[in-house]
This record gives sequence, structure tokens and C-alpha cells, in this order.
Amino acid sequence: MSSVLFGRECRANYKIWLIFAAVLTMYSAVIVSMFDPKLGESLNLMAQSMPELFAAFGMASPGVTMLDFLVNYLYGFLYLVFPLVLVLLLVNRLLARYLERGAMAWLLAAPHPRRRIAATQGVVLALALTSLVAYVTGLCMALSAAMFPGELDMAAFLRVNAGLLGILLLFGGICFAGACVWGGGKGALAAGGGVSIAFWLLQMLASVGEKFGFLKYLTPLTLFDPHALAAGGADAWWPVLALYLAAAALFGAGVAVFSRRDLCL
Repeated sequence: MSSVLFGRECRANYKIWLIFAAVLTMYSAVIVSMFDPKLGESLNLMAQSMPELFAAFGMASPGVTMLDFLVNYLYGFLYLVFPLVLVLLLVNRLLARYLERGAMAWLLAAPHPRRRIAATQGVVLALALTSLVAYVTGLCMALSAAMFPGELDMAAFLRVNAGLLGILLLFGGICFAGACVWGGGKGALAAGGGVSIAFWLLQMLASVGEKFGFLKYLTPLTLFDPHALAAGGADAWWPVLALYLAAAALFGAGVAVFSRRDLCL
């Protein structure tokens, strides 16, 4: 990894990270402040009357505990879609834009092999996602402790966020590898971003009912089950491990492809 390039990219992209952190801070604070056990009972009744709509957004069982409340409102949509947008923006800035504008020639002119440059960009992306998950985890825990002391199961909440990081790193790996394979331009973002969005849409359809239930086998989002992680079953960790291994493989494949492909500079 190139420490100089790493520092440069962190300085160039931290403002984007701060914008997404601010947006998630706003939504997280609103959701945490809305918690009310009686509201959970009302949501259960609504879920029974509109099961397909609630299931599509990962809220098939709203529950009555604070952990259930946060999992349903944050981890079915907000904490997946917003970080995915961040991934697309960062992949564009870290790889696609350099290739599209021909600026990659300046990076390759440095005394560093291609694999080191690609690995550095991948580390920046992974660090951005890891720090974002760490931030929202600490934020929700702090807000919950301040507003509703003792209501949130902290250990279970940490397990859920360990799974969240796994699926986000997988999205990052897909987009990173897509950019390394495709190169610059819109195709670089469509390659990884289109696949990631398609996985998310398939998961929504699979959650609607038994008619589309088979679609869950076509998306890695099935491996991220926040309810199972919250329950603490030992079997819930194997899918999470698969997410981390798949993400590492995709980042590694992206670096390998970038090191060998012909670049139009």
C-alpha cells in the first residue's frame, strides 16, 4: 500500500464521508427518538394488515423491543441504500474517474506497482465503510443510552452491525471489482452498482411472498439476517463469515485484474 496515495485519497474524500455521516445521523436520531413500545404493538397490527409492503422493506416482524425497532427501520433500507450510494461515489473518485480522464498515468508514473495502487484505493474504500458502520453503531448506542437507558441490547446490536459491515464490504467489493474490470466511464459504475442494486431489488421481491421466495437464492443479501444475528444463534455467524470472505475475494480479484489489464491512458 502507498501511504502517500492513501493520505491523499483520505483528504480528498473525507468531505463526502462527512455528508453521508450527517445524513445518517439525522435519520438515526429521528428513528431512535420515535421508539415507543406501544408504537411497536401498533406496527405489528399494521404489518398484519399489509404484510407484503412491510416485508418488502424488511419489516415483516416489527417487534416491540428497541432492538427490533431499530433493525426494522434502519437495516432494511436506510443503512443499506445510503452506504451503497457512498460506495458508488467513492469507486468513481478512486478508480473510474482516474481512468476516464487519463489521470491514471500520473499515478502509474510513481515508483509503485499497479497492484499497490489498486490495493491502496481498495483499502480507502473499505476503511470508509468500516468507519461509517462504526460511527452509526456508536451513535445509535449513545442516543439509545441517553433517551431510553437500558432499553437496547448492546451485545445483540453489535452483532447486527458486524453483519451490516459484511454486506456493505461485499457491495464495496462488487463495485471495486467491476471498476477494475470495466475501466473508466459510466460502464465502471454500472458494472458493480447495477449488480448491487439488482441484488437489493431481488431481496425485496423475495420478501414479498412465497411466489417470489426462490429469488432469495439469487442475492447475497439473504446472508445478512439482522434478526438472526440479534437472536444470537451460532448458525447466524456462518453467513456473515461468507460475506467477509466473498468481499475479500472480490477486492483481491479487482487488484489482480487491475494489475494485468491493458489501460488506455
